[in-house]
Parts: sequence; structure tokens; C-alpha cells
Amino acid sequence: MCLAGMLRLGRSSLRYPTLPTKLNVPPLRYLSNSAPDRSHELGEGPGLEYFLDKPVEILGTEIKPGMAGRTPRKELPKPKVRKPHEKKPEWFKAKAPMGEQYQHLKKTVKELNLATVCEEAKCPNIGECWSGNAATATIMIMGDTCTRACRFCHIKTAKRPPPLDPDEPPRVAKAILDWGLKYVVFTMVNRDDLSDGGAAHVAETVRTLKADQNAPWVEALVGDFEGNPEAIKLVADAGLDVYAHNIETVRECTPFVRDRRADYDQSMWCLQFAKEHNPTLVTKSSIMVGCGETEEQVIQTMRDLRAHNVDILTLGQYLRPTTRHMPVAEYVKPAVFDKYKEIGEDMGFAFVASGPLVRSSYKAGEFFLENYLNKRKGG
Repeated sequence: MCLAGMLRLGRSSLRYPTLPTKLNVPPLRYLSNSAPDRSHELGEGPGLEYFLDKPVEILGTEIKPGMAGRTPRKELPKPKVRKPHEKKPEWFKAKAPMGEQYQHLKKTVKELNLATVCEEAKCPNIGECWSGNAATATIMIMGDTCTRACRFCHIKTAKRPPPLDPDEPPRVAKAILDWGLKYVVFTMVNRDDLSDGGAAHVAETVRTLKADQNAPWVEALVGDFEGNPEAIKLVADAGLDVYAHNIETVRECTPFVRDRRADYDQSMWCLQFAKEHNPTLVTKSSIMVGCGETEEQVIQTMRDLRAHNVDILTLGQYLRPTTRHMPVAEYVKPAVFDKYKEIGEDMGFAFVASGPLVRSSYKAGEFFLENYLNKRKGG
């Protein structure tokens, strides 16, 4: 029936089709992906130019009436994508990885399937720390996946990482003895999914290494174990030489820099408790600057650390690992780091390492062997 006839019948005569309440169509995820790709046929039909009566310019390309098909993609200008780039000051220069010692450590790490913070966290000092007579390596035990997600850290995160490897302690000890290092740092990922936070595993790794008469000085850079005193005791009594836990930043910046489960006062308490439980331990902590803090806040954090009996302090510049991480608020000048070092020494720290490229374990063998532990051993 023609349209005019339908209008004459009146609206009451029209019958609208009723749609089914539920279409018999499978969910999108069950549709087959084997359908033929017909996207190439889009260019076979008429394009915009077919309907034009005069030339127009689109994206820098002139479209004229009568042009056949579509404009080839290669003729269209590519959009410019500006890559984010943070220009670093001239004082950020690190030694390039090189030398036999560096190659030897790198080969062993790969062969024994070890994880190092030097590589995982993209430390700029890996070439300097893994070379020379006082070579230092920071071994990350308990896997490479953390249960926390601090905004500055490049380590992978997951709610439930893989289970611990019971064969890791002897494997790590073998690697360290093979390297012939004088100083080694064990660090750990946070494992809040474990009842003891992984403290027993850390302690077993330290004990296994220290059982050898040629064992080096050992530092354990551990988490806060959620303030569990029994976990702290396990590690403090394992035979290590330095008990380290990083405060990371000032009180005011802690909620924005560290994971929500990391607490400023809890970290301070953990350091003090380890020292009180085992007075022979050297305690150590580290502060990142350039996260938005003020100089006075840094100095107050240093006062708090000394008040909690921390012996060693390192201060370094925060560097953004990737564009997905917390941006750098400020590149602190070397003169300010020198100022912090002087203030820290006046406060009574046994040793202060302060500089733009200083990290918690940066050249630890050099710092501790030459400046502290050997002197302490000699009385």
C-alpha cells in the first residue's frame, strides 16, 4: 500500500510490529571471531568526493570532485604525538654498566634466577655498584611481586603473589659466595598475605649465608611487617650486621607517596624496636627528597630518626621510574644535600650519605666497610 493510502486509512488502522522482549543473540564474548574481514571493501564504494561540486581541503589534502574511491591513508598527515620528557639537571650522570665484575654479577643473576633491586627498580647506579673492589649488590628475595603499591616504586604488585621458594636461601647464599662480595644487601618485597610478612624466610636466608666462614657483611632492608614485634625479632636475631627499614619520605608526604598500609610512626617504631631488642645491630634508614617536602620537614624527619636510635642515614633524589609513577616535584641541588649531610652529622648519626644519586644501598660496601663497620670491629 502506498503512503497516501495509509494516511487515508487513519492512524487507527496502522499496526506497528512488536519487538521481542529478549533478542535471541549470544553475548558478545561468545561470538565467533572467524568472520571474514571485509574492512578492505570500504574503499571500493564512493567517497566524499563523489558528492562534492567543488574542491575542499581536509587534513591538508585537497579532495576534488570526481576522484575515485577513498583518499589513501598514506596521503593523510600523521598526527604528532609529543612524548613526555623530564629534563634532568646536569649533575645527574651515572657510570655506564661495564667491566668484568659487572658482567660476572649479571651472568650469575640470570643463571640462578635471582631478582635484584638494582635491575628491577632501574637504579641509575648499577654500573658503579656492581664494579670495583668494593662491589655491592642488593638481592631482592621472596620473588619480584609486592603486595603494596607505593607511588614511587617500580616493583610489580599483586594482592596474592606466588608462594615463597623454599630453595631460595641456599641458592642466594651460593650466588653471593661465588661473587666474592664484601658487603651484600638483602631486600624484600612486602608480603602482607603471609602471617609473618616473610620474616622467617628473610631470617633463614641470612642464617644460611652467615653459616659460611667467608660470608660478607650483611644488611637486611626489610619492610615494617605491619608492626609485628615477633617478625622483627626473627630478623634481628638472624645474625645480620645492619637492620634497615626506609622511612622514604617526611610525615606530611607519607600518605601521598607510600602505600596506605605504610605508616610514618609505625616505621619509626620498627627501627627503634629492632635496636632495643638487639643493641648490637646497626640501624639504618633512607629519605627520598623531591617529593614535595620542605627542607624543614626533611630536617624534622632526621630528628625523628635520631630520636628512635637510627645510626645510619642516606638521602637521595627521587627519580620517576616511568610516566605512570608519581612525578618529581623538585630536583634538589647538590648544595642542599651537602647541607643535610652536615646537619645529620651534627645530630649524631654515625654516618650520613647524602647526594642526588645516593640510594639506600648505593655503594654500601664502600660506605660501611671503610667508614663504619671495620672501625667498629677494631674497637
